[in-house]
Amino acid sequence: MAQSSKSSVTIPASALQFLKSLGRHNDREWFNNHKDQFLDEQASIARFAEALLQQLNTHDEIETPSGKDSLFRIYRDTRFSTDKTPYRTNWAGRFKRATKFKRGGYYYQLEPGKSFLAGGFWGPNPQDLRRIRDEIAFDAVTLRKILKSKPFTATFGVLKGEQVKTAPKGFTADHESIDLLRYKQFLLIRNFTDEEVLSGDFVKLANQTFKNMRPFLDYMSETLTTDANGLVL
Repeated sequence: MAQSSKSSVTIPASALQFLKSLGRHNDREWFNNHKDQFLDEQASIARFAEALLQQLNTHDEIETPSGKDSLFRIYRDTRFSTDKTPYRTNWAGRFKRATKFKRGGYYYQLEPGKSFLAGGFWGPNPQDLRRIRDEIAFDAVTLRKILKSKPFTATFGVLKGEQVKTAPKGFTADHESIDLLRYKQFLLIRNFTDEEVLSGDFVKLANQTFKNMRPFLDYMSETLTTDANGLVL
């Protein structure tokens, strides 16, 4: 439901209710019988994503051309999964930062009782992971300052992501920054209640959440686009 401005677009309660119904009837017959409702609800999420994209572009440069283009398909790829239910039970999408110098991205997933926004680096390739670890091993002061800042801790709590159990190859278990070197994913995650998702302020709240990721993403971007001497790769 669009209101007075793009930034005040509100997600309707029916968008989450549709997902609850889909969770109870996750089959093609039910979905085909409710296809019109799906398209209506998907359009409301696309409007939300478009409003969020416009806000993001006021403080970052996003490559994703539109809110609609950010949306993931509702259809699941079940070829290699033991779960053969054909449809996702969430609305999800991703905004990609523009140019090779702006690394990382922004992700949203809206699901009854399980909504969250996230960003960072889900699966850095071996070369990128090594470059990040080398930078941390050399000097982790800047990164620690970011992770301990009030905007970061108030928004995300702590850095999240999978870690190796002991020490990554090439680093000792007693390294002073081993707590950071163990990470093989670098994720910033903030959870939201259904009430927050359906509020008129959610676009603003989501935008501020993503904005609070910027110091971390900018640090990582600089690390991944320069060599150990600070020269552009």
